[in-house]
Amino acid sequence: MTDQSMDDSVNTEAVNDEPVRGEEEVAPEESGATAPAGEPAEAPADGADTSPDAVLAAERLADLQRLQAEYVNYKRRVDRDRALVQERAIHDVLESVLGVLDDIHAAREHGDLTGPFAAIADKLEGTLGRYGLERFGVKGEAFDPQQHEALMHAPWPSGDDELPADAAATTVVTVLQPGYRAGDQVLRPARVAVSDPE
Repeated sequence: MTDQSMDDSVNTEAVNDEPVRGEEEVAPEESGATAPAGEPAEAPADGADTSPDAVLAAERLADLQRLQAEYVNYKRRVDRDRALVQERAIHDVLESVLGVLDDIHAAREHGDLTGPFAAIADKLEGTLGRYGLERFGVKGEAFDPQQHEALMHAPWPSGDDELPADAAATTVVTVLQPGYRAGDQVLRPARVAVSDPE
């Protein structure tokens, strides 16, 4: 095989990376000629890169680069969607056990949660806490419509030490059912009775 036929063969490395023999490789900034984005650079003056094989190699290289970019974008999208699906699945499971947690909370409030069942309940709440589940809603905190669902509006209870004396806004006076959130997302708002300070 002659040297010319070796240069014309379909070898993308040779077409794109090797300088033309007898010429010194010049960076595009030094030569003053830059190719527009998406278009191949100009062929050398001697016409070595205008052969059908070189054109085919350049087209195949462009196709390969486009396919690689599409694959990278696809992989990013799948990874992002996978995380969202996993988070949604965890929230669905947490929402399904809220009724059980309400029963445990009510039993604890009434003093009925004792013995081995108390240990099991604590273990269940601890396990769900590792997935970000958190109970909220406390008597005396300021009413927040993003966190609370007001079921009743009652007169301000005077003489209640659990309520702040310096309250200036609508305040939670009774927690009827605690709320739950996982991370920043509220799974269920706290159901409360509120009152305006006098």
